Amino acid sequence: MMIDLGGHRCPSLRVMIGSCFIAATLVACSKKEPVQPTTSDANSAAQVHPEEWPQPQRPAIDDSGIQSRIDELMSSLSVEEKVGQIIQADLCCVKPEDVRRYRLGSILVGGNSGPDGDDLALAPKWLEAADAFYLASMDTSEGKHAIPILWGVDAVHGHNNIIGATLFPHNVALGATRNPELIERIGEVTARELRVTGQEWTFAPTIAVAQDGRWGRAYESYGENPDIFAEYSAAMVRGLQGNPGDADFLRGDHVISTVKHYVGDGGTLDGRDQGDTRASEEELRDIHAAGYPAAISAGVQVVMASFSSWQGEKMHGHKGLLNDVLKDRMGFEGFVVGDWNGHGQVKGCTNTSCAQSINAGLDMFMAPDSWRELYDNTLLQVRSGEIPMARLDDAVRRILRVKFRSGLFEAGRPSTRAPAGNFKLLGSPEHREVARQAVRESLVLLKNSNDVLPIKPKMRVLVAGDGADNLPKQNGGWTLTWQGTGITNQHFPNADSIYAGIASAVKASGGTATLSVSGSYKTKPDVAIVVYGEDPYAEFQGDVDTLEYKPGNKSDLDLLKKLKAANIPVVSVFLSGRPMWVNPEINASDAFVAAWLPGSEGGGIADVLIAKPDGSVNHDFKGRLSFSWPRTPDQTKANPGGEPPLFAYGFGLKYQDEGELAPLSEEIPQKEGAVSTKVYFSQGRPGAGWSLVAGADASRTALANATGDAGALSVSAIDHGAQEDARLATWSGSGAATLALQGATPIDLQREANGQLSLAFNYRVDAPPSSAVQLAVECGANCAGKYELTEHLRKAPKGEWQQFKILLQCFQKSGADMRAITAPFALSTDGSLKLGIASVRLETGVSDAIGCE
Repeated sequence: MMIDLGGHRCPSLRVMIGSCFIAATLVACSKKEPVQPTTSDANSAAQVHPEEWPQPQRPAIDDSGIQSRIDELMSSLSVEEKVGQIIQADLCCVKPEDVRRYRLGSILVGGNSGPDGDDLALAPKWLEAADAFYLASMDTSEGKHAIPILWGVDAVHGHNNIIGATLFPHNVALGATRNPELIERIGEVTARELRVTGQEWTFAPTIAVAQDGRWGRAYESYGENPDIFAEYSAAMVRGLQGNPGDADFLRGDHVISTVKHYVGDGGTLDGRDQGDTRASEEELRDIHAAGYPAAISAGVQVVMASFSSWQGEKMHGHKGLLNDVLKDRMGFEGFVVGDWNGHGQVKGCTNTSCAQSINAGLDMFMAPDSWRELYDNTLLQVRSGEIPMARLDDAVRRILRVKFRSGLFEAGRPSTRAPAGNFKLLGSPEHREVARQAVRESLVLLKNSNDVLPIKPKMRVLVAGDGADNLPKQNGGWTLTWQGTGITNQHFPNADSIYAGIASAVKASGGTATLSVSGSYKTKPDVAIVVYGEDPYAEFQGDVDTLEYKPGNKSDLDLLKKLKAANIPVVSVFLSGRPMWVNPEINASDAFVAAWLPGSEGGGIADVLIAKPDGSVNHDFKGRLSFSWPRTPDQTKANPGGEPPLFAYGFGLKYQDEGELAPLSEEIPQKEGAVSTKVYFSQGRPGAGWSLVAGADASRTALANATGDAGALSVSAIDHGAQEDARLATWSGSGAATLALQGATPIDLQREANGQLSLAFNYRVDAPPSSAVQLAVECGANCAGKYELTEHLRKAPKGEWQQFKILLQCFQKSGADMRAITAPFALSTDGSLKLGIASVRLETGVSDAIGCE
């Protein structure tokens, strides 16, 4: 499920800029029209040939006992009640009274919403809210019919909205286990914990076959190869729902499953979230739809439409694929739900009006903040015949079929359905052991020089890096909050950090483990384990230009090199949602372990890395790469052929294997014509497609080697983290001058602004400003958004490096056209100033960003 990319996302990011609420306060939802993602010409949309798609075996579901009940209910429903059933609202923007009045068919909780507006609400509050909405849906006091409401959540790696729940490795890691039986057990545990808090529907599993690692949702994919998806999709659906035909199918400890995002979400051009998949129909069928037939045979009840397009036509409006292929050809009998206001991106539609989606085969709108106007418009469209009554009836029948199959009409209040309210099941030892096994089996060993692993008994172990004792980082996105940010270790009562697991195992083997994030020590260790990697992100905020790990930020590499220089064997434990180009980090490590995003059970890593007290292997490595590992930063696409990757799909060492690795190239090839959309200045040079320019606005000069003089402004090289990796800009005060990173080709940062990204840079004030200083984002001649930076620089400690971070939205609000940015960074003053600048970039996370006052 998606959370914002058109300025419409309802949940806040727990700072001062939510669309619908701030922390626990509900406010009116934004009504801005969405910015349409760039796709190919919709008029060139390819034709679909349903007869060439598979016909999966129908699941053994007996509907004979419910068909007459559906018929009877349908015959007595008003058109208003029918329209209510096909609309789903987010908790941010709906109350039980709304459900009672409009007879809505479903509610959901987005990545940053929760009961009473609190996305960190405790489990009992979720159960109370489930009861309140259920009772509203069953209230017949005004002559309406009692139809139980469905509550959907993104339980994508466990019941990840709930503090204390068991959190599993993300799908990218589960793909490395090659263990469908384990996947089914994970589904069972997730379903049971969902039932504890009263929810009966999860938007999982994601069965996107990701083909480009730059995609910010790559970690939600089991891998790049479609071969494992039939087994995996069926296993997870069975684990969540139970087996069709069994008495507890969709009932008891089981929930309703959703396979998503149909179809092609993992194949968009350049890995761009919500973009256009330009695959042939054969590729769409054989690669991107690989998991759907097996999921349908396993009895999956819901399919979620993708935000993406195929050959230029948005999936939310694609009748050929939603109706003709999925329903008619594949025989899918459940219902199709939309993604977050995804209908609003269909040609001719808005968030509040889209007959086209329903007519194309969508059965339920996901209309988190737009539901009220959408209800009114949909009702008018049905009455006018724009939406045929037969199509509406089919959608409602499908929704009712799922509700009857799930036993919801007889189930009673959510709090009365076992195991609801048994909060001890959340993060129980038995559940956590399943997650710990998943961690162990997902680890992939890429290098093991001199057999540094497993770590022998009675050793002094230094555990370093910012991921060592960092539960939010090891869990990644979709953890308590949408992006997995704004939380701390204290929000994980039933979890072990990687350091905690290592410390316990090392102690058991007679050694000592010391935590030092910076890598400092008093007594020289025998070995260092350094845990580092990507910071949490979700969806669009995770899109990157290349697979280079943290371009412009070499702090992790510097730590590895420092320890190596002290002749300490170094083990890298790399946390990431995708393979990344980390050649320098691999070279600086004696052993390198891809640990992905392991979830709550850091002890699973220690199970494999630390030997038993007698020196024997405790658990060997089992994981095999679910994605090929890139040889260069630009080797971003799935690689079953073509230029060989550094490590092929399926690679993974065991302890008995030869673990030596020749030094890897650390050269970054310069790609002709490339433009970096997120890194503008790093390592002492402008990013691809940008130039450092200086001078008066009317006569700016490009600076060769990013140094030189331009009237009242001079620029020289200085050191920040490495030799000459920063620049010192000196304004003399003899006239107005600007220092800017400027490009010849405008870039579109509208989605980045909507998605709460920030402009960030490191700076050092050597001499404070004597006059006003403005930071700007420019969009051509006489077009810019500006922020007054003067007081910030005057208050900064002299001679000390700091970070400045400001939301892109601030520049949009002050006048920048974010669709045509020509200079993402421009500093201007007519006074004197001496300022060091390094690493100008876009960053995710808003908790440490300056907002727009």
